[in-house]
Order: sequence, then C-alpha cells, then structure tokens
Amino acid sequence: MQTRAWPHSRNDFLALTLEDNGAPIGEVYVDAHDMALPLDWPAVYGERLAAACSAMHALEKGVIANADEARMVGHYWLRDADRATHPQIAHDIRETRIRIQAFADAVHTGQVRGSTGAPFTNQLIVGIGGSALGPQLAASALASPYDRLKTFFFDNTDPDGFDRTLSAIENTPGGLAQTLVLVISKSGGTKETRNGQLYAEAAFARAGLLFSKHVVAVTGVGSELDRAAQTWIARFPMWDFVGGRTSQLSAVGLLPAALQGVDTDRLLAGARAMDALTRSPDPRQNPAALLAVCWHNATGGRGLKDMVVLPYRDRLELFSRYLQQLVMESLGKEFDRAGHRVHQGIAVYGNKGSTDQHAYVQQLRDGVDNFFVTFIEALVDHQPHVRAPEVFVEDQVTAGDYLLGFMLGTKQALAEKGRRSLTITVVDCSTVSLGALIALYERAVGIYAELVNINAYHQPGVEAGKKAAAAVLRLQGALLSALGEQAKSVTELANALGLASDEESHTAWKILEHLAANNRVLRERDAGESPLLARYRRI
Repeated sequence: MQTRAWPHSRNDFLALTLEDNGAPIGEVYVDAHDMALPLDWPAVYGERLAAACSAMHALEKGVIANADEARMVGHYWLRDADRATHPQIAHDIRETRIRIQAFADAVHTGQVRGSTGAPFTNQLIVGIGGSALGPQLAASALASPYDRLKTFFFDNTDPDGFDRTLSAIENTPGGLAQTLVLVISKSGGTKETRNGQLYAEAAFARAGLLFSKHVVAVTGVGSELDRAAQTWIARFPMWDFVGGRTSQLSAVGLLPAALQGVDTDRLLAGARAMDALTRSPDPRQNPAALLAVCWHNATGGRGLKDMVVLPYRDRLELFSRYLQQLVMESLGKEFDRAGHRVHQGIAVYGNKGSTDQHAYVQQLRDGVDNFFVTFIEALVDHQPHVRAPEVFVEDQVTAGDYLLGFMLGTKQALAEKGRRSLTITVVDCSTVSLGALIALYERAVGIYAELVNINAYHQPGVEAGKKAAAAVLRLQGALLSALGEQAKSVTELANALGLASDEESHTAWKILEHLAANNRVLRERDAGESPLLARYRRI
C-alpha cells in the first residue's frame, strides 16, 4: 500500500504568525486542501495576483478608488496611521483613538452621566449596514461578564423591533435613565438610522429624560447629523475615505467596543498584524491571496457558487452576516471597470456549527452542488475568564471535543461527495483574532475584485434602492391626499394619480393595505371579496 509522509509538501496550506512590533500575538492557519486548486496555482494566478497586489499597494498609497465620489479608500490607515497619505489624516486618526478611549474612561468612571445624574450602564447603538453589523459582531464575539456597558441595537426601521429593544432596556436595572445612545451615520441622512434616532428620542421624552444628555453622534464632519448634534454629549468623526462595510476599526466600531470594555488596541493590533501578512507579494505566504484564488477557482470567477460560512464557535455566529455585506456589497456589480456587463458577485450565507448540521448540511452534502464552505475554528475552547474545571461528557471527551468532531466530520462528509471547503483556524476567540479575521477578509475582497476587474469600493445598487424607496413614500403622500370621504378602489386612485403601470398600481395597493392595517385609513371590502378589490377612504 502506498503511504504518504506527514507533513507533506503543500502549497494550499498556510500557517502564519501574527506579529505586532516584532512580538508574536497570535497564529492563523488557512487550509485549502479540499478546494481542488490546481497544483501549480501560484504560477497559474501569478501575473494576476501580482497585478492585484500592486493595485492594493496603490490603494494604500491613496489612489482614488471610489470614482463615483472621487474618494480614496483608507481603512488600512485606521490600524496603522503612519501609512496615511497625509500628515493631517494620520493626526486625525490618532487623535480620534485618544478621544474614544478618554470618553470611554469618563463614562466608566462616572465623569460623564445622563440627565438624572446616574452613571451609564447600557448603550443603545442606532445604525444600519456597516454602522451596525461590525459593532454587533464585536459586541457578540467579545462579550464577557466584565462588560462595562450592556449593548443594545436599533439596526432597522421596524417599529416592533424598536419596541422590543426598548422593552429589553427598560427591564435592565438602569433602564433608559442609565442608557447612552450612539447614533451612527456618515451623512446623517440615512433614513433607517434617522427613524431609529427619532424613535429613541420619543422614548426618552416619554420617560421625562433630556435626550441631548444621553446621546453621542458618530458622523461626517459638517453632515446633517453633525449639525443636529451640536448640543449632544459628544461627536466623533467618520471620514470619506472609510466605507461603511470597512468601518469597524474606525469610531463606528471602536467607540461601542471601548464603551463595552473591549481592549481596542488589541483589536487594532490583530488587524495590523494581518495587514502585514496580506501585503506579501508571494501568494504562497499571503492568506488573503490564497482566499481570493480559492473563491475564483471555485466560482469560475463569475459567482457560479455561493460562499457558505460556518464558524464553529457561538461567539462568531454573526460573522457570516458581517461578511454578507463586506463580500456582497463589494463584489456584487453589474459592470466591470471596462464597462462590460458582467453581473459579478458571490452570495454569502451561514450560521454556526454545529447548529447548521441540524439545519442545511443535508443539502450541502446531497443536494445541488452550488457552493463552497468556509469552516472557521478556534483552538482554545474557553475564554480566559472561565475558571471552572473542564466538564467531560464522556470518558476523556469534552463538549469542545465534540464540536471539533462535528466540524471535521462534516468536512469529511462533504469531501466524500466532492464538495469544496476550506478551513480558517485561529488560536482563540480574542480581540486579536477578531481584528485579524476582519482584516483578512477586507484584503481578500480587494484582491478578488482585482482578479475579476471590478471596483469593490462603490455601490450604485444601494443608492438605486434608496431612490426607489423615496419614490414609494412620495406615492404614499399622493394617495393620502387623494383619499376622501367616499371610498375609492385602487383602480380609481391609480387613474386619479395617473399611474400608468400595473406595478405602480400594485405598489399603491400595498401602501394602502399597510395604512389600513395600522388604522391610518379605512378599508371597505365585501365578505369573500378579493383583497385586491378593496376600497379605501380617509378616517
């Protein structure tokens, strides 16, 4: 029988040390053995990876990357201000970090208090997209019994969601009176965030609390929100050169984390250490290049397969949601840089292991082969603050052993059916590891975008959705104005407003049904009559 020595020579496995100022602070492994890469992938992708790395180097040097808005892309400077292209930018980054920590310390020591004079024990973060996903990931991944503030979120414009969150806050010992609100929006014009701010402000008013003594803004200098926040406790900057999906290591994510009690210096150190590794021009030593090649090879460079992210730790449960925005908003583009219609992108979904083995791994193994899996594991089972003795669920077997067994078993079961997967390993679920994972995927997205010749740093589709939503609300206003004492059908209203298409009439019907369900208009309908034939009138 032929045998193979271990370790054997492999160019689809990387084991790298994370270092900060020359000192080791962690390790990361990327194992692409089951991704079916060509044996000579460094040569096959060599020229394209060299060009991609050159483009990433230019990005860090300040080339205009977001042509839509004539902006640089400088999220890499956030963890290494010395690399910023202008001394003022470097100064602003350092100064903001100092201000964030000083403010967090003042909150923790009670120097900054709410309108009743009580110290803050909760924080409510109001944001959406990158202004919520990163903070949510960090709050969940880095939570501990020693958190200084309990963290809550408004991350949608769902009134019921607002109500549930406010109820949860009111059931804490400090309630709203001891809650600090962070409103995060670069422009201040993001409607979901503005709605959450107004909802929170109304709740504080009902409780007899002065909102301005409970709220902080993270926003662009001179923005609509910046102007409105002049009397608030504090304001922290968001910069044009940092996009929402890469903003976790700016004030967007560092301020909530510092208030929670997270050591943000370690978070930045992990990202900075990963940045150093992912700058390597040698693809065999660059984990982001290896990831990008895996994605390209698996999807044909055309998004033909989905990315299923399975972190086998509860603390990383939200990582797939975080990656959905980072990957899909960055790579989901209709046109390439040459103006060709390419419809690029990679769909991302996932939850956590081993939960997913009882959810959809059955399809991954036996169903349609339209995906590749990324397993993410942490070697250390417990957080450092856990002092209890290990629990053995069987002879010499712990719950953590089972978790690893389920991951390796799933990986093997997929491999038996020719399903592709790769594994990312970190030492532990720490601030360093989280910073490194964020930085790894930021660079991998950038390199992959270069491989397929698209711009990862603009998002015209997002703006199109916002414009369409504004049009819907304008139609709602027109419908309300057109209603009278006599009930009218959708057809009558559509004719009165000059709605030319069935789609517009359908939108009008959806608006009216929503208004009727919330007792803002009256709906008339005969028994057994189709809802589409209902009639509406003013209350």
